[in-house]
Amino acid sequence: MNMKTLLILLLLALATIFALVCVLLTRGRAPSACQQQPLGQEDMDDGQSLVFADLSPEEMAQVVRYLRGNLGVPLVDASRAKPSDNCIASVDVQVPAKAEVLRFLDGGGARPPREALAVLYFGNQPDPNVTEYVVGPLPRPVYHRDVTVQKYGGKLPYHRRPVTGKEYVDINGLIQRELRKAPRFLAACCESDGSDLAILTTAPRGFKSGDRATWFVLFHSVAGTGYYLSPVGLEVLVDHGDLHVSRWRLRKVFYNGQYFASTGDLEDAFAASLLDMVRIEKPPAGAVLGSMRPRRPPGSPGPLQYEPQGPRYSIRDNRVTFQGWSIAFGMNPNSGPRLFDIRFHGERIVYELSLQEALALYGSNCPGGMSTRYFDGSFGIGRFAYELVRGLDCPYMATYVDRHYLVESETPKTNQNSLCIFEHDAGLPLRRHFSDSQSFYYGGLRKTTLVIRAVSTLINYDYIWDFLFHSSGAVEVRVHATGYISSSFLHGQGTDYGNKVGPHTLGTMHLHHMHYKVDLDVDGQLNSLETQDMEYELVKDPWSMQNTIERPYLRRERLEREDEAAFPLNTPMPRYLSFASSKPNKWGHPRSYRIQIISFAGEHLPTSSAMERSISWGRYQLAVTRHKEEEPTSTSVYNQNDPWTPTVVFADFINNETITNEDLVAWISVGFLHVPHAEDIPNTVTVGNGVGFFLRPYNYFDEDPSVDSPDSIYFSSEQDIGACGANPLACLSPTASCAPHLPPFHYGGFLNL
Repeated sequence: MNMKTLLILLLLALATIFALVCVLLTRGRAPSACQQQPLGQEDMDDGQSLVFADLSPEEMAQVVRYLRGNLGVPLVDASRAKPSDNCIASVDVQVPAKAEVLRFLDGGGARPPREALAVLYFGNQPDPNVTEYVVGPLPRPVYHRDVTVQKYGGKLPYHRRPVTGKEYVDINGLIQRELRKAPRFLAACCESDGSDLAILTTAPRGFKSGDRATWFVLFHSVAGTGYYLSPVGLEVLVDHGDLHVSRWRLRKVFYNGQYFASTGDLEDAFAASLLDMVRIEKPPAGAVLGSMRPRRPPGSPGPLQYEPQGPRYSIRDNRVTFQGWSIAFGMNPNSGPRLFDIRFHGERIVYELSLQEALALYGSNCPGGMSTRYFDGSFGIGRFAYELVRGLDCPYMATYVDRHYLVESETPKTNQNSLCIFEHDAGLPLRRHFSDSQSFYYGGLRKTTLVIRAVSTLINYDYIWDFLFHSSGAVEVRVHATGYISSSFLHGQGTDYGNKVGPHTLGTMHLHHMHYKVDLDVDGQLNSLETQDMEYELVKDPWSMQNTIERPYLRRERLEREDEAAFPLNTPMPRYLSFASSKPNKWGHPRSYRIQIISFAGEHLPTSSAMERSISWGRYQLAVTRHKEEEPTSTSVYNQNDPWTPTVVFADFINNETITNEDLVAWISVGFLHVPHAEDIPNTVTVGNGVGFFLRPYNYFDEDPSVDSPDSIYFSSEQDIGACGANPLACLSPTASCAPHLPPFHYGGFLNL
């Protein structure tokens, strides 16, 4: 054996020894602090949640293809359709009846057929109308059935249809033609020929059923900033009710407190010096009121929230799971976020939790402002939930989900990254105690929640919709309002209706009211409504009988009928109100979930108003009714343009039926009054402009379920609290070094505009 061979064998032996040593040293070692942690079996998805899933773009396209081939009438793409045409207005999922779904989810029944709800505008018919069809089964539909009469008790009059984008384009063309009849006035008042003025719609559109006449408010428009704060004092009333666009007319003109029959009359009054004209120069981009451009260069970055070992939640299809929670999520293009089959540790707590409507009602001494009552669902709360900005709208490392819709077009659209899901550390203990007597210890739990969020931009306002799931078993729902205020031109006694926020700008007072549907199923479908509140009783002290004590006691009551369970706004409501099961917890109390409302809502409209019934849900801070398939929503997109003969009247749901041991639904209103002020410029801030409610376990468990959280902390004075094994907080140093790889910033939110 030569020397070369010996050297080779020696090197191989050394390599083998080194490998064996490495194996021995690493055997049994804990995984890296930065290693992705495996998720539990609760995160395995069985596909059942797809029964609630929004339609995919492919399914929407199949429905359009089917309708085009099977209705037997000419259809024009809604993006180009005139009022005298037939068109497909929208396509959305038709969620199956609750009984069918529960047979499938809980009883081993067949999966309900997947169906779509298609809304069509039939303008090219002797009797123009709106018709709704259920189309199925998907993905290859073979049938459609007209459900309009079944849902609404009759045909839907054509004038109730929402205004389409094409209709707004044609209205804008009419206004531009009319403005050209007042060139000298526009040049003098606004430094404009009218073509560069922004036009803002109001709603509703008249004073009686059948009207379709809308006030439009004109503003200076400066690129890159919100025009809503720059009114020029000019407003026009357009009658656009005729099926033929050529017959639309401008009916009235308003300028700075004066009314005219036409823009020609306005021009004549200006020429004759009969006009109280206020010259408003068009502001440069850098000086415009309400500019959001930064005024300082960027500073050092703020705190960054991330998961050192990856997300602790799991998302598959339309279902998210997190530390015992399971939620199916979706988005209605009209009414916005909707959640289904909310479970905690395998038990269903809520069957449906969905936004129903958002109302904004204004006051002003200008015609547009004083007549505005926006029912935002008719514009599209879900449709206008655009892409979220990573790192601002949601944490940078949140999970972002696309949402799809088909509205006013035969081509599906996608709002990329328009819903975000993340775990949030509130920087607050969920619970804690420091013991300074008997024995010395500290115990606590961080308040971390799973958050599902979307943000809707509805003309000037941005609404942030949050659904939070706590380790205590509580569900929190909240909404914050931000964005631009709407404004009127300041004239006369304008400050009776708001505050001056610019040289000629009145920030107009308004109400925000939001309505939610909460179909609670607490330990089963059948529940009762129980209330508890505190009262005082005057008693003699039992140890001497010589003194009196004002002793608080708990007054319990079970509400028997719907009329008792309808709590009007601004009236006392029991502070504890719970959906109760007939089954007790370990301590003999009914397993229950409590509804706790955080709201500052005032009167939505006087009940004497001709349009109040269209928003009669606003009468109640809370109303509890029996679940009925024929009462799926508290309002309708058709209520906006005919609030005088509303398609859906929520008040009619309340008819004094028994609510003991029944399948019950809670309908919750939240809101606040907003009187705009200087600090609303450039934007309304979210601070103080948030409302919502909680669903909290009340004797549902035998103890706080968060005791099982792996995030719990406990250490005593006798322990080495700096040891990672005794105190998880001592482990943060190595895990904090697990900085994530941040994906590059991208934003495509302007694509669908």
